[in-house]
Amino acid sequence: MHPIEQSPEILSVAGLKKVYKSGQTDLVLFDNLSFRVRKGEMLAIVGESGAGKSSLLHILGTLDRASAGTVNCAQNQLDKLSEDAAADFRNREIGYVWQFHYLLPEFTALENVAMPLLMRGGAYRQSLEKAQSWLRGVGLENRGHHRAGELSGGEQQRVALARALVTGPSILMADEPTGDLDDRTAEMVFELIQRLHREYQLTSLIVTHNLAFARRCDRVLRMYRGKVEEVPPGSLQQ
Repeated sequence: MHPIEQSPEILSVAGLKKVYKSGQTDLVLFDNLSFRVRKGEMLAIVGESGAGKSSLLHILGTLDRASAGTVNCAQNQLDKLSEDAAADFRNREIGYVWQFHYLLPEFTALENVAMPLLMRGGAYRQSLEKAQSWLRGVGLENRGHHRAGELSGGEQQRVALARALVTGPSILMADEPTGDLDDRTAEMVFELIQRLHREYQLTSLIVTHNLAFARRCDRVLRMYRGKVEEVPPGSLQQ
């Protein structure tokens, strides 16, 4: 048995539904989604554009609320949390990486990585020291004093990854983290995500259209016509 199959469950989704209002009609993005994720898994979420992948990730990360269903994560029932409790959960448990890096242009790479710690009230010097350690971890130790506009696309995304993990979250949620990068740079960023996932024993949920990357994850969920199904990673064709 694979070691992950013996790991405790960290995320449980049951009967999840998301409905958007479109004029006088309801647009059902997905309905009755149910699945589980074990601690330490790297899970890919794939599907066509508009299938609801990003919306699902937003719900799992408490950035949005489902129309129905339950989400239990890290011993919290997320759909029952108040706004303040949801924000606390996000800050404590989850690191986000998006397709666009969203670095603050007026700050250096080092300051961008330190920002989540500073916003928590962390001491300035200690926050910068921890940020520097994370920049070293993503191979950008010597780029800390450059602003976002002075970094390449791949470097910007590596800074964003360091920023997502500097607070020590247990779950990494990545929404098309290589979508804006050329093939070679995308490969380097994905390899970095894989390495950090292993080294820091993360649970990682990765929305991606890159099926070659999805094949290298432990499990794959495919969203299609409002439903979700698990597919063997090896069955994916680019």
